Amino acid sequence: MKRVFIPNRGEIALRIVRACRELDLESVVGCSDIDRDGLAARSADDVVTIGPGPASQSYLRDDVIVHAAQAKKCDAIHPGYGFLSESSRLASRARDSGLTWVGPPPEVMKLAGDKVRAREEAAKAGVPVLPGHEIDSADGAGDIGYPVLIKAAGGGGGRGIKLARDPTELEAQLGVARGEAGAAFGDERIYVERFIAAARHVEVQIAADDEGHVVHLGERDCSVQRRYQKVIEEAPAPALPDPTRQALRDAAVAFASAISYRNLGTVEFVVDAETGDFYFLEINCRIQVEHPVTEEVTGRDLVAMQLQIARGKALPFTQDEVELEGHAIECRLNAEDVSRGFRPSPGTLVLFSVPDLEHLRVDTHCYPGAAVPPYYDSLLAKLIAHCHDREQAIEVLLEALEDLDVEGVETNRALLVSVLGHPDFKAGAVTTDWLERVMA
Repeated sequence: MKRVFIPNRGEIALRIVRACRELDLESVVGCSDIDRDGLAARSADDVVTIGPGPASQSYLRDDVIVHAAQAKKCDAIHPGYGFLSESSRLASRARDSGLTWVGPPPEVMKLAGDKVRAREEAAKAGVPVLPGHEIDSADGAGDIGYPVLIKAAGGGGGRGIKLARDPTELEAQLGVARGEAGAAFGDERIYVERFIAAARHVEVQIAADDEGHVVHLGERDCSVQRRYQKVIEEAPAPALPDPTRQALRDAAVAFASAISYRNLGTVEFVVDAETGDFYFLEINCRIQVEHPVTEEVTGRDLVAMQLQIARGKALPFTQDEVELEGHAIECRLNAEDVSRGFRPSPGTLVLFSVPDLEHLRVDTHCYPGAAVPPYYDSLLAKLIAHCHDREQAIEVLLEALEDLDVEGVETNRALLVSVLGHPDFKAGAVTTDWLERVMA
């Protein structure tokens, strides 16, 4: 591997460019025409336009991506996150074209992308799963017990999830769920599983090399969510009993081993805050938005690790050598108008200034004069505090948000401040419904 194609944008594309540079790899950013002047494109060794602004005409065109990678004489593709990062079709197309895919094998991605099959494989590996199954009509959910969550079988990431408290609600939501699943994933299959009201979202970072070595790099808590989209993440998970913490980590490694996983991935779980029981949700075959908190507490570069595994390198450490130090919390600063239902706030950044604080890391692609297009995710920056303990990390983030200066678009800064300062969050007593239930 000498030259890596990056069909992505924003801070993750910039992050991959920097990792490539540290490993003496050339980087080529494939971007839409409106991202041509972005920091990632300007920082890479080369850049090529893969289409106009709308993602459906650029970042979601696997044929164009592979052709552009070949035209630029790249020998690998790092998809980042979002867009086609979990597309087994793109991974297969890349491999069939002689390109190295920086991620798990297409066969593993296809299994993981089928949420019903992934649940079955988790159960076979001895990992707890919630009662659930594919469903065609409301009559099929009676054996699970209400309330239930309706989910797309062909994809995850929090998209298209519906809650049904009784058969009437389930019947009303089935058609809508199928339509959303088909639009998002090209697969109208849906399934239902038991809903846990007081739930925490805890995920385990795993890494696996071609020699079959699988390790975990600790867990993250992502329970501060709005409509199943994460807002604040942290590592390690707070207020989690040590036996539960270890059981989660062991379950993630067992599942990844059972499906012959390779490269980096995240095994996600729901933890019942009342009983302490945990259940498998899904496995994400990509780097996560929240990966910096794991990097901070482990001291390991996860993007560089992805690239090295893709090059055929064995993991340079064992499980016993993975140590977590301190506590890290990440806030997602988004361009959105919270007062108007979190409506996206595109525009031009008249001013964008982030503070330079000890213990603070800022991952961003933004700068004064940068455009915030209406076509993509509204993420402006990730503010990550890594301190000796959780209380210090909270204080660093509060200071950073106070000193942040952004003009030209609306942001969710005030919401982030409110969450970080709330007694429930400080106590580590947040569940996935908390933000909308308490902070609405």
